[in-house]
Parts: sequence; structure tokens; C-alpha cells
Amino acid sequence: MKMDDADAAGPAPSREEAGAPPAAGPQPSAAAGRSPAPPGPEDPAAPGPDAAAGDPPAPAARAPEAGGLAQRLPPRLRVGTLVEGRVSAVASDHALVDVGGKADGVLAEADASLREGQRLDEALEVGQTVLVTVIGFDAEEGAPRLSQRRAETTAAWRRVEAAFRDGTPVAGPVREVVKGGLVVDLGVRGFMPASQVDRGPVADLAAFVGQTLTARVLECDRVRNKVILSRRALLEEERQRRRDELWAELQEGQVREGVVKALVDFGAFIDLGGVDGLLHVSAMSWGRVERPADLLHVGQELRVMVLRLDRDKEKVSLGLKQVTPDPWTEAVERYAVGSIVHGRVARITSFGAFVELEPGIDGLVHISQMAEERIRDPRDAVSEGETVAVKVLRVAPAERRISLSLREARPEGPPARGREAGGHAGRQDAVTLGDVVGDLGAMLGPGHGPAGRAHEAPGPAEPRPAPGAEEAGPPRAD
Repeated sequence: MKMDDADAAGPAPSREEAGAPPAAGPQPSAAAGRSPAPPGPEDPAAPGPDAAAGDPPAPAARAPEAGGLAQRLPPRLRVGTLVEGRVSAVASDHALVDVGGKADGVLAEADASLREGQRLDEALEVGQTVLVTVIGFDAEEGAPRLSQRRAETTAAWRRVEAAFRDGTPVAGPVREVVKGGLVVDLGVRGFMPASQVDRGPVADLAAFVGQTLTARVLECDRVRNKVILSRRALLEEERQRRRDELWAELQEGQVREGVVKALVDFGAFIDLGGVDGLLHVSAMSWGRVERPADLLHVGQELRVMVLRLDRDKEKVSLGLKQVTPDPWTEAVERYAVGSIVHGRVARITSFGAFVELEPGIDGLVHISQMAEERIRDPRDAVSEGETVAVKVLRVAPAERRISLSLREARPEGPPARGREAGGHAGRQDAVTLGDVVGDLGAMLGPGHGPAGRAHEAPGPAEPRPAPGAEEAGPPRAD
């Protein structure tokens, strides 16, 4: 796209503005068959070397006489020329700028780049270098008339066009929010659609007002005064660059810094700085974690270990508990066999209950170690969440197992064996079957109590009398 240097300059200068002396007498008209002569090589109204092809030509001016303005101006000063100058004097309504000619150029206050409410003598000082555009010449003295605002606009368009052509980013402050996006000041007006502000939807565009944003130029048209910008394109490019660098660095076993990006039922996604990894709920803590939200929150910074890498599928598995001490390494010292410890019943199964002694260490109380009497359901002895005292029976750190006993941890000790068989031999106040029978015998009369025959050891059987002996009576003594 070929653009001119004096695009926003407005209408071209008149014959008097170009510095040509007024014509004396009537001028020949085109109707008389005479056409104006082409501008000579020293015509100040001719386009300068900085003017691009396609610029609207300035009005032709009659070549001055020998010794006129053309002889007093250097060849590089032409209408539309962009040039640097040095401020030689500052007044309240104009400044004089040395641009290399025999006469200093005049910069009017209206053509200076001033902030709202700023005076010319506050913006410029003697010796300061400024960029200006030649917009005309004084008719009498031939001094160039200059514009700082037009020069900045021209320079800004050149920068934006070069950035669009070369694919380099541009930066500018956000001036305001308009329908559909943001207005960015690049020296020329740039528009950034709302969809191009960030990688995702933006809830409040007003938060960007006053910020300086760096963006990629998607479209540039000086004729239509149109510049479309995208910050999202730069963010995506930067993310991809960091992602490629990170994949080249990642190794299993590394400990990396990350930020919690999202929480799900089965874990959390951690942003490692361009690559997202999955932290499964089972790898969050040595203890039992019911919900990831109980341990983490979005935006939290943490250190995680790289457990597994799948470069083909670009998947990363992370662990949080692996960067903390394993509680089983000192379990033997903390839980000596025979000691009484306290824990919380974490869960109950058909064969017993698991008691959490500390986060990451659960011991098993088998159903046979819950009570002296035989029970069929562990819930008859304990309930989930209950704090109980247990005795350590066995510790196996390699197997990550601890065997516990609930019945042996009771202060009164195990009950007598008679209770286990269903009897009452261990109780002094128990009522026995003999007591009941003895009391019944006392009620029946003599011979039936505890001292009666019913409680004596059986002796030899007495002979029964022969039939008819009772009728014969006792035998006679001879």
C-alpha cells in the first residue's frame, strides 16, 4: 500500500501560501489555448523528496524571478516535507524553528502539539528538537510555515504502516471505550475489537482505559483512516513460545512452580507457565481428600512434582504430596508396638474399621479386635468420625500398614473368658443354676434343700424288697 506523506494535511496550500508572488495584471486563461507552465526545479510548491507517489499535487505556482524565494530556500524544503528543527525562540502565540533555511520557520500555536490547557511556552523551550512538516511559505519573507501536529500524524502513519508490513507490534495508551471495543492512541486512531483484547472474554473493558497496550496490526488503510489492532494475537504468540520452551525443559521428577487454574471433581488443573498439568485428587495429600476445593483454590500458587509426561498427547501428570515428607518414613518411631494412641474412625468396612492416626496414616482395627464378645457388624462397636483409643499391634512401613486393637486399649483390660463363652463365671454377683435349684428345694421341705439327698452324691443302690415281703412282715428272730 503506497501512502503519501501529507495525508492528513487537509487542502493543499494556495498560491499565496506556497510563497509565489501575486501575478501582475490579468492572467492568461485556458480558454485562450494557453496552459500553465510546469513547475520548475526550484518551485517551492512542487512536491518534496519525502512526498510519496499518489499524493495530490500542490497548486502550481508561477516561478519567481531570479533572486526570489527559490534562491533563498534549500532544495529539501518543499510543501509536505517532514524535517527536524531546533527551536530558536518561543513567544506566547508562535515559535521560531531553525529548519536549515535562510529564515527560521514559524510554528503557530494552533499547529503545535499541546495538551488540553497547555500553553506554547510550556510545551517548547529554546534548543529543543522538534519534528515538523512544511505546510507553506510566507509570501513576503519566504519563511516556511510549519506544523508539529501534522508531522506527528505523518510519522505515526509511517510507523503503523511499517509495523503492518513487517509484522512488528505497536504500543499505545487506551483512550476510551466505544461500541464493540477500545480506542488506542498510536499517533493515529487505532481500534481494538473486544474479541481481540484478551485470550478470553473480557467482562469490563473500562478497566483497560489508561493502560498502554501492545498489539499486532491486523489492518491498516491510511486513505480510509482505519487501523485494526489485536492484543490477543500477541498473547497467543507469546503463550505458544513459552509453551514450546517449557516442553523442551520439562522432565519427570522435576519440581515446578504453578498456579491453580481450575478445580474439578477429580482434581485440579495447574498452569506451569504455558502448559497445563493435571493434579489428581489422589496425588494432593498423603491423607484422604474428599473434594479438591477443601485443599486448593483457584489462583493459588504452589510447588508440584512432574510425575508423568506424554509429549505426543501433550499431557502432564503432577503430584503435590510428593513434595512434602512421607509420614510413613517415621511411622515406626511415632507408633511403637504396644503403645496406646488416639485416632478418628475414617471409614468402616465389613471386616473392620480404618482409624486415621494422622493425615496419610490409617490403621486397621479388624472386627475380631473390636470387642471381647463376637460381633457381626463393626458398626455395633464404632461409628464414622468417632475418636477412639487403640493399641498398636503391628507396624509395617514397607507395606504402609498398621494393625490396631480396640478391645486391648480399654483401661479395665479384657473381660474374663467366661463372658466370651456366654457364661458369667467372672462375676461374683451372678446367679447360678445351682442357686435356683437349691432355693426350690428349700421350698419343697426337708430333704430337698441344698443339704438334702437331692444334692448328695449318689451312693450304692438299696435292694428292693421281694414281692410279698411287706405282707409277710419282718422275719422272726430265732
